[in-house]
Amino acid sequence: MRKMLVLLTGLLMATTVTAPPAAAITGNYVEDVEHSFVGLVVFYDEEGEFVQRCSGSLLTSTVFLTAGHCTDAATGAVTARVYFQQDAGAHYDPATGMDPVSGYPETCAAGTLGTLCATSDELYNYGFPGGLPDSGDAGLVILDQDIAMPEYGALAAAGTLDRLATRRGQQALTFTASGYGLTEVNPVKVTSFRERLMAQAQLTNLRSHLTDGFNLQTNGNGAGRGGTCSGDSGGPVFYGGFESNLIVAVTSFGLNEYCRGTDFAFRTDQQAVLDWIRDSVGESTWADITLVTI
Repeated sequence: MRKMLVLLTGLLMATTVTAPPAAAITGNYVEDVEHSFVGLVVFYDEEGEFVQRCSGSLLTSTVFLTAGHCTDAATGAVTARVYFQQDAGAHYDPATGMDPVSGYPETCAAGTLGTLCATSDELYNYGFPGGLPDSGDAGLVILDQDIAMPEYGALAAAGTLDRLATRRGQQALTFTASGYGLTEVNPVKVTSFRERLMAQAQLTNLRSHLTDGFNLQTNGNGAGRGGTCSGDSGGPVFYGGFESNLIVAVTSFGLNEYCRGTDFAFRTDQQAVLDWIRDSVGESTWADITLVTI
């Protein structure tokens, strides 16, 4: 995500296909009031100027998982601020350049539920850009302040999708994506609520030349389905329905600049990714992260 529109979610990946980094929830979406640990993250350069916005999820009170193309130093991002209100930027006023309720994207505003916002100057990029299929598209933002939540996102153990997605019946696997991205993009219209939304989709492929064990491909928009778009990058993809908090991937890229068609998410159930998270946060913090084996 880098500039406005398609680049709100990320850099264009160097590959044989046009792959705009993914983005907001589209299609058959609903408000996400279930996953309070999913946040809207804003990145700033050395001068404190807005660089881009992404989505992500808290694994502990301070460890925030997002996409690598969001935390990539090449974007100029050196600090971040994360908002956890469901409507974090819904009241954004173009005239003032901020949301008077949450403070997005300039400050953390106190509210009736407390200050659901925290800053960070500690950003990690797993390996983006690594090319496809292994783009290395995972990132971490370590918060300066604790954010207390009733629950946090849980990580699926290594190889979870490999074990679940057998050749027969894999289309029956349902996934839920959550994020704050755009809800509609076309040549003349861009719609963004800057709210946390979620939508369900089904597995398309885990073993194509674009997935190959590194990415999760789902069927994107369509009848009874929901997809992702610019701004959703880094948001969690949960295994199962709306009530699941089991993260198997983070929203990464799509093949259509108007956020239609298939979606791709970088798998976090890879041993190398889990090892990187543990090494980045340290053993004591890693012990606070929930790892689930199905």
